[in-house]
Amino acid sequence: MSPIILILWLFSTLAFHSQVIAKDIHDLLPQYGFPKGLIPNNVVSYTLSDDDGFFTIHLEAPCYVHHVNQLVYYDTLITGTLSYGSVSGVSGIQAKKLFIWVSVTGIKVHQDSGMLEFFVGALSQSLPATQFEEVPGCSSNACKGSATTNLVDPM
Repeated sequence: MSPIILILWLFSTLAFHSQVIAKDIHDLLPQYGFPKGLIPNNVVSYTLSDDDGFFTIHLEAPCYVHHVNQLVYYDTLITGTLSYGSVSGVSGIQAKKLFIWVSVTGIKVHQDSGMLEFFVGALSQSLPATQFEEVPGCSSNACKGSATTNLVDPM
């Protein structure tokens, strides 16, 4: 193979992969039917397996996000399996229900109704996907608007 053909092939391969692989997880989510705002703004890195959709997301620090009337805790490591319109086997995300922290185990997109269904074990709750259009900022404390850096572990 001539060096010119090899170089052209490399450039075309890199150009193809740059269109498929998003540098920012928030840009990747819509390619799978999800809004950008499911994950907070302090992502350091992520991986996604082409083989089985297994992903890891590393956050700069654990954080709390207020999604409308829902308080959500994100650990520094979030894992799961991503496919179009579905995330399963989630770990690293918890939601506060009344006075209890519960682990989010899965998320499903319902395109027809514009809803996201969040699974907590066998139970689920649906919320409008429009609530997750904007990438949320993180808080280091569960109290809304708090500037303190002490973390309360939801466990």
